[in-house]
Amino acid sequence: MERNGASSATRTGTAGTSATGPAVAAAGSGIERPPLPVRPRSLPERHSVRSQVLAALRDALSSGELACGETYSAPALADRYGVSPTPVREAMQQLASEGAVEVVPNRGFRVTGRTPRDISELAEIRAALEVPAITRLARTLPPERWDELRPLADATVTAASVGDRAAYAEADRCFHRALLGLTGNRQLVLVAEELHRRSQSPAANGALPGTAELLADALEHSALLDALRRRDLVVTEQLAREHLTGV
Repeated sequence: MERNGASSATRTGTAGTSATGPAVAAAGSGIERPPLPVRPRSLPERHSVRSQVLAALRDALSSGELACGETYSAPALADRYGVSPTPVREAMQQLASEGAVEVVPNRGFRVTGRTPRDISELAEIRAALEVPAITRLARTLPPERWDELRPLADATVTAASVGDRAAYAEADRCFHRALLGLTGNRQLVLVAEELHRRSQSPAANGALPGTAELLADALEHSALLDALRRRDLVVTEQLAREHLTGV
């Protein structure tokens, strides 16, 4: 003879089975709940489209294609990139959270740009995080490890020499991400890259860096690697701070 609990569980499991999966019974209530919905297969694809649109918008901001003070509608940008307005709105909301654009009700998104105060504050925070990390690496890392970053430093010079601001912004992030990645601190890398992205938003006055300015910034990467390879702590700290603060 079966116990009441075992018999009840058997009956519930049989009766609650459907084409979409077994129903779930509320604990102690005997009430069957409907099965959880199946996750749509389109979600990964939608996320991929949003990521591509976000990358394209970042490039457009870096290059000046999306100008400070101008307002852009999601449908118009969607037409430009050949996608639906939804991933554009999602990407623009991400940029709004970063301070690169602001929402204009019933119109779209206005490119705001960084104020002088924004630039100063971001530089101060980046220097506070990255300079100590870089100087610690200078004390502990074997000199030959810095050679691994030479191709990334060269890539920034290549992009800068032709005045490709979008390519330079990406190459610059790659170099700093790899540099801080040598610390092994994943959270530092994530936080620093977020700050780096914010600092790459166009200035509020609409001024964009020229080829000479980009090249000077890029060459600082190579000079920093030279100092790190020599384990020259004083010069390393000075170059890192000047590079991050623009002083």
